[in-house]
Amino acid sequence: MSKSAGLLLACLLSIPALAADLDIKDPWVRGTVPAQKATGAFMQLSSKGGVTLVGVASPAAGVVELHEMVMESTVMKMRALSRLDVKPGQTVELKPGSYHVMLIDLKKPLAKGDVVPITLKVEGKDKKVETVEVKAEVRDLTAAAPMMDHKHQH
Repeated sequence: MSKSAGLLLACLLSIPALAADLDIKDPWVRGTVPAQKATGAFMQLSSKGGVTLVGVASPAAGVVELHEMVMESTVMKMRALSRLDVKPGQTVELKPGSYHVMLIDLKKPLAKGDVVPITLKVEGKDKKVETVEVKAEVRDLTAAAPMMDHKHQH
């Protein structure tokens, strides 16, 4: 990899959101196999003043939702969230088995090295909603522990 390509990739993977009070680190998407129609996107979110994530979108999928994994009795379930608070000075980690962006009805398989654009809709303390564009690199299918149960419990 050339120095300029490496620098570009480093810039894409650590994106400070200039408009909204949101810092995004290490955005990535789990790769897929050919027939797979859904996958997860992950990243670390932080904010100096506090913001709320109120929506997600991506041209890579027909449906894009913010999800969380929760234990109910002895069963891990996934459910959609309408919003996720990022409290001042704290980091919210979107990771396998926890909060994540769910990409459903994928337009095509996602291979290691692909880049997936994701739009985050962020509401500030002033209730103004801004969009933040993220470029998430696709990692190998085995990049992290698999998400538990993909049954939707909406």
